[in-house]
Amino acid sequence: MKLAVLAAATVLLSACTPTVQVAMPNEPININLNVKIEHEIRIKVDKELDELFSDSSGLF
Repeated sequence: MKLAVLAAATVLLSACTPTVQVAMPNEPININLNVKIEHEIRIKVDKELDELFSDSSGLF
């Protein structure tokens, strides 16, 4: 009797094993980014400011 209960419990517990499946999607993943990039170049202004604030300018 105990052997039958143990066998039944083993069968029931083995039927409840969790499984994890990883599958590739059928369609490609699309990522839409609406990004506005503003870039300003201030090299000319920076050079003029460096000359303005240099030690030889006599400003300070």
